[in-house]
Amino acid sequence: MIAPTTTREIRLASRPKGIPTAANFTLAESTLPPLQAQQVLVRNLFMSVDPYMRGRMNEGKSYVPPFELGKALDGGAVGEVVESRANEFKRGDVVTSRYGWREAFVAAPKELRAVDKAVQPLSVYLGTLGMPGMTAWAGLTLVEVKAGDVVFISGAAGAVGNVAGQLAKLRGCRVIGSAGSETKVKSLLDDCGFDAAFNYKTGPTLEQLNRAAPDGIDVYFDNVGGESLEAALTALRAHGRIIACGGISSYNNEKPAPGPANLFNVTTKRLTMKGLIVGDWLARQNEFDKEVGGYFRAGKLKNKETVVAGIDHAVEAFLGLFSGKNMGKMVVKLS
Repeated sequence: MIAPTTTREIRLASRPKGIPTAANFTLAESTLPPLQAQQVLVRNLFMSVDPYMRGRMNEGKSYVPPFELGKALDGGAVGEVVESRANEFKRGDVVTSRYGWREAFVAAPKELRAVDKAVQPLSVYLGTLGMPGMTAWAGLTLVEVKAGDVVFISGAAGAVGNVAGQLAKLRGCRVIGSAGSETKVKSLLDDCGFDAAFNYKTGPTLEQLNRAAPDGIDVYFDNVGGESLEAALTALRAHGRIIACGGISSYNNEKPAPGPANLFNVTTKRLTMKGLIVGDWLARQNEFDKEVGGYFRAGKLKNKETVVAGIDHAVEAFLGLFSGKNMGKMVVKLS
């Protein structure tokens, strides 16, 4: 394996207004610095594209720093060590990092995390066993989802939603999901074991949710916001719980969308709504690895993913998230 001396990377060329376009990005080549003591050279195998990255393309503070114009983007990646001058890693080790959106990089050992390369596909460390899977697990844990709960998940065919549904089923819940195509609905039912699923594009969400759960729901795992949140606020039973994980329906809005018209249900039904940022749960990484990794190794949990090949198609893969091109986790294969 020849050690790379250059890398191709995706940079943010301009800040998007509304829905991003290919013109907001540029593919550039850069020279890697010579490897120094206590450094590791990694060639990326897979990189992640995620909806939350859209918020980082705006100016201003958020829960994560904004991407810098003219600089390479970052995000989750799985790579192989090509050369190491650090005792912690050796050539051939497989690691995860935050150095996505590039083909190769140099980093300190503390910026890398070793993973078991016997687990296949290695892209699972960006999906079911990565940040989306941990987000799903953390959300269910956050509101103490338990056997017997009726759980509704929006964006259920996405990277987080499909894992949340599978984990809820393993906890003994009845699980309902919404997705944006009949193919995705079928996958939720046949592959992920959901009890019910519907296409939100074919009719009002509340009407379809009421048919799937005529007696109401106990938990809403919100990945979408908008109409789905409003429907859930009506369908939730007294003392229901909401996991506020994401709101992809409004990520590209140029002006703030109005809030749900029925938000007062939080008061009348004594609902609990908790926001979720997976970074707050990193201290429980080992707990997640043991439980969810155990399910995956035992064949009880499926890794759903859509793979796009080549860094030159990474922007296309990212943009596809906002038009529903992904089934499960969207990843880009780099080597």
